[in-house]
Amino acid sequence: MEKYIVTAPHYHELPPRPPESPRAGPLFLPPIPLPPITFGWPTQLGAFVVTATRTPQPPEQVAVAVRIFDATALRSGPTATLDGALRSLPAFSLFRRSDSLTANPTAQGVSLRGLGPSGASRSLVLLDGVPLNDPFGGWVAWTGVPREGLARAEIVSGGGAAAWGNASLGGVVQLFTAPARTELAVIRSGNPPVVTGVKDAGMLDISAIAGDFSTRSVEVVAAQPAGNGIVQILGRDFSTDGFSLVAPERRGSIDVAAWSRHRWLEGRWRTPVAENLEATFTARTFEEFRGNGTPYQRNGSREKFLSASLAGQPSATFAWNAVAYAQDQSFASTFSSVNATRTAETPASDQFAVPATAFGAAWTGAWKNAGDARTSAGGDFRFVRGETREHFTLANGAFTRLRVAGGAQAVGGLFAVHERPVATGLRLTLGARLDDWRETDGHRRESDLATDTASRDDHYADRDGIEFSPSAGLVWQANKAWRVRAAAQQAFRRPTLNELYRPFRQGTTVVETNPDLRTERVTTGELGVERSFFREPSPPPNLGPHDTWKAGAPVKFLTLGASAFWNDLRDAVGNVTLARGPGTFPLFGTLPAGGIGRQRLNLDRTRVQGLEFSATWQVSRSLSLDAAALFNDAIVRRASVAPALVGNQVAQVPRHSASLGATWRAPGGVTFTPRIRWIGRQFEDDENTLVLGEAVVADLGASRPLTKQLELFLTVENLGNARVETGRSADGVVNTGTPRLILGGLRGSW
Repeated sequence: MEKYIVTAPHYHELPPRPPESPRAGPLFLPPIPLPPITFGWPTQLGAFVVTATRTPQPPEQVAVAVRIFDATALRSGPTATLDGALRSLPAFSLFRRSDSLTANPTAQGVSLRGLGPSGASRSLVLLDGVPLNDPFGGWVAWTGVPREGLARAEIVSGGGAAAWGNASLGGVVQLFTAPARTELAVIRSGNPPVVTGVKDAGMLDISAIAGDFSTRSVEVVAAQPAGNGIVQILGRDFSTDGFSLVAPERRGSIDVAAWSRHRWLEGRWRTPVAENLEATFTARTFEEFRGNGTPYQRNGSREKFLSASLAGQPSATFAWNAVAYAQDQSFASTFSSVNATRTAETPASDQFAVPATAFGAAWTGAWKNAGDARTSAGGDFRFVRGETREHFTLANGAFTRLRVAGGAQAVGGLFAVHERPVATGLRLTLGARLDDWRETDGHRRESDLATDTASRDDHYADRDGIEFSPSAGLVWQANKAWRVRAAAQQAFRRPTLNELYRPFRQGTTVVETNPDLRTERVTTGELGVERSFFREPSPPPNLGPHDTWKAGAPVKFLTLGASAFWNDLRDAVGNVTLARGPGTFPLFGTLPAGGIGRQRLNLDRTRVQGLEFSATWQVSRSLSLDAAALFNDAIVRRASVAPALVGNQVAQVPRHSASLGATWRAPGGVTFTPRIRWIGRQFEDDENTLVLGEAVVADLGASRPLTKQLELFLTVENLGNARVETGRSADGVVNTGTPRLILGGLRGSW
């Protein structure tokens, strides 16, 4: 007998755990290709989707739209940022079209299918089951998330509310940290070989990047066995000098490059604590500093995070996991007003501290029932507290007033989801969730800095409510080639502490708060169909003289999909225009000429509906194509607070968007990953007077292995230097997104 030690991920990615386990990660090991053996068509390992119901299930059994980005797709996406890689899916869009390379953290909101175009995401974003949405404002700090260290990302559009509750109104995005590699002890006693041992292995992955605008980044993922467990260290250090955000025709001497710096470090210790029971402890620290396009406007963020999780599988039919976490963070930002010629700026406010804390816990159980039925159930709880502390009203070169505003919010719920076949090829999913929410200690105090005399000292009544979120889905697998699915759900989102209590001023635009904002609720429906095409496998090109070929079953090479969706959104929170300067107004004070006064208000009825198309085509062993398109109609149907808005398009939602991408493994070992994105025209404002033009953006990625462990790669974002308008003010100043950006780097794996 011959004995081999191999490192599994160097051959192919391990499949996730079986459906009865709620954990993500490898469990069953595929056959290891040891020459010479009998060759067949490469095994298409079955993927599992965790996010839709909080427990793994095959994608073909999920009734809602799901897109999976594996580790290779996340790393090779021709973009500088993780969120930039995810927006290759048209259904995934970012507020104001800007990714985290330049966007202010408060504007890094996520919108799925146009349901949530604001800084406060209407979609829940998770990292390993823990919310990433900011406790105070709901935005997402994408720069604090690993990219090289991710195993995959799952995007569930229009689903998941019964499992996740608050903030998942538009859908759920979940990111999964890659587990450490596993070494297999293999004794070659036949075909396939016999696996005789499994153990965690030490590893080191390093990615180093440099390029335009003095952009530099180093990301490290390391693992080392420790006793019966393993310790992982992940970290990144990033900096860029950035570029000006204002379009050239209005750019002035006050406009400088929007630079940014961030770094984070994370430690994870995974260890068995008993038979069939494993614990994982995580600690993370993050800090970021940014310039926002003028000398005065800057912001900074800091975060500390701790979590502990347990995962157990006491039997073949039952598994469970639990997690508890704590988060402490702070944020600071400055804002200014710029004169018409853009040669000078005047400080408008200094948000010098936004402390926020979050505590949470969750438990999920999964039962595998007779007849291929599955049940998942559990509960979760999250408590957040935060407030803004800021100086405002400038006089004689100094701020004269202080504002402190904030509160606390707690949301907890119980859920259950049951799936079962009800007829041949027909599978039913039913889910329900009950949430209790409470808001306490709402306050807003404004005082004179010199005398500490309060001009305003508001304390808002505590509020609470109960929300019911049902869901239902059907999947009909007519045959191997056809799949039809239908789904419906109700979901809710409570406004964030930022929306409830913090007003702000940016330039000549003033946005007032509203502590009486109502809960957003949506009723969602979706119908989808997929058609797959199969072909007989062909022999691999380089068979050895002693190798034989076994064809195996037909393989899927083309999949076409189409979905129709409909959302009836009630009480959507929007920034509604109520006043225009010049003049003095009760709610906003004095507004100059061109100044705008807005308030956060609930719009009674908004309808978001449309069509989504997708195609994936494995043209050959070396070439694959993928395409997607979204046609979206987001209309205000009723707005008693501003009747003139009825019939308007929802701000920041393009009616059309599409993408086309490819992966080509060219001769010589070079892999090319080109991508083209089309973003349709959209409106900046609620009144539909400020237009952001359409844009076509081409990106290109290329990589080539230098050795078995080392890879050289190149990324060209916005290859044609297209103008991507990301903002337009009432006085005609246009902001633009990333120009042509060329980055190169090395990626090593040992």
